[in-house]
Amino acid sequence: MESVWLFNGETGRFASAVFTELTFAEDWVKANRLTGTLTRYPVNIGVYDWALNEGIFNIKKEEHTSPVFIGNFTSAGQEHYHYENGDRS
Repeated sequence: MESVWLFNGETGRFASAVFTELTFAEDWVKANRLTGTLTRYPVNIGVYDWALNEGIFNIKKEEHTSPVFIGNFTSAGQEHYHYENGDRS
């Protein structure tokens, strides 16, 4: 699966960086002593569809098919790491 790594700062609403390699991302997080989350995102597929395809998420309610739900969907099943002051916690 082709993927990228997005960094979201602890108070950020949107990603502040995108990387093709985890090592590049972690070097940047460490160099800037950042606190936040680094999450792996699949390329060319929405996280909602990816989670359905991987069996990580199952539709249980009608609202789970709404545009608002799909547009805001994230999954704890995505590989992700938490950082505090640049160190993985």
